[in-house]
Amino acid sequence: MKRENLWKTYNDDQLKELETINTLYRKMLDNGKTERECVELTIELAKKEGYKDLNEIIKNGETIKAGDKVYISCMEKTIALYHIGEEPIENGLNILGAHIDSPRIDVKQNPLYEDSELAFLDTHYYGGIKKYQWVAMPLALHGVIVKKDGSKVNINIGDKHGDPVFVITDLLAHLSGEQMDKKANKVIEGENLDLLIANKPLKGEEKDAVKANVLKLLKDSYGIEEEDFLSAELEIVPAGRAKECGLDKSMIMAYGQDDRVCAFTSLLAMLEQKEVKRTACCLLVDKEEIGSVGATGMQSKFFENSLAELMDRMGEYSELKLRRALQNSKMLSSDVSAAFDPLYASAYEKKNSAFFANGLVFNKFTGARGKSGSNDANPEYIANLRNIMDNNGVAYQTAELGKVDVGGGGTIAYILANYGMQVIDSGVAVLCMHAPWEITSKADVYEAYKGYKAFLAFA
Repeated sequence: MKRENLWKTYNDDQLKELETINTLYRKMLDNGKTERECVELTIELAKKEGYKDLNEIIKNGETIKAGDKVYISCMEKTIALYHIGEEPIENGLNILGAHIDSPRIDVKQNPLYEDSELAFLDTHYYGGIKKYQWVAMPLALHGVIVKKDGSKVNINIGDKHGDPVFVITDLLAHLSGEQMDKKANKVIEGENLDLLIANKPLKGEEKDAVKANVLKLLKDSYGIEEEDFLSAELEIVPAGRAKECGLDKSMIMAYGQDDRVCAFTSLLAMLEQKEVKRTACCLLVDKEEIGSVGATGMQSKFFENSLAELMDRMGEYSELKLRRALQNSKMLSSDVSAAFDPLYASAYEKKNSAFFANGLVFNKFTGARGKSGSNDANPEYIANLRNIMDNNGVAYQTAELGKVDVGGGGTIAYILANYGMQVIDSGVAVLCMHAPWEITSKADVYEAYKGYKAFLAFA
């Protein structure tokens, strides 16, 4: 039952391919720090591989046949790619599903204020973060501002060469005796996660001169008014590029690897499929970190509706055939798992933990404590996946998130399982999950890519 450290097993050709995949992966991380950026990047890469917009196909009254490749997005934050197989779609799809939202800090709708000649943006954190990890570090601002006339202004400040960065301040150590007596979840309060953005006053202004200068800069640089914040979607993320980690450069340290490490490896696997027997699908969704809710979350009808539209263009649609297609599908819920950390060994049950450089991780179940909120995969399906991975030289391991009563977490797996399809969680082990900077093993990124390719081709 033991798994060997994969670095001991790779030959020169495998190491070369591993580095190629991981270099591309780091570039994707740098260009996809928000859901919108991920969808934009996905469409760009998909078009290069011959994918066409399903909405345009519907608009033009065109049909779809075996071998065609299409995509459809929802509100620029969720996207589904389909590669049509030889078998009737009623027989089911092979689905790779991952989420492209990550824990972060969002800007409120009425955010800009000045206090003591410092200008701030008021914020509201998104997803499960340790708030104290986000202070006194360089931060970037990404997102979109939509004006009343419908025009969009893309914002990306802090990650380009020469950009300024932003910061959330922390109390100096000399005055923090009372602060340090608080519990970790109270050391930094949510309402104190405001972003420091300026200190220079506008000449000639007497009241809120720093804020006035910020508004002038926004007007001059982006043509936006303060009221335009009402229809903005601005995300605060760590500034900086994905980096190789360790003296041996065996790891990657970057923001948002939960769950973009699985999203981007799933996408790469999808784009490399030449021919498929069963229709392949890569589904990249939003809002997983807050319960998969809303129009762009997995609990919406987007996926089901897009599949119905696809079947209609193939001349195969009926409500019964749609239900059969969903029920007959197989899915890898491509999501990360917790890597064993020997510095915090008491939180893990070691023989059922995921380890760096041990390969793709399968989680039969997730949930909290008594498997609450979990999909629990069938052993027949797991046996089928073991066979696929072994036959295609994919290294894999099985794991739980941690000790039974310590905590837990969920994914999108249970939502797809509601259709009656076979689903299991499958992804990459991560250290420092949900921290501003997360760590993965290059070997596991490589094996995930290989595993997802094998699944699409042979499941």
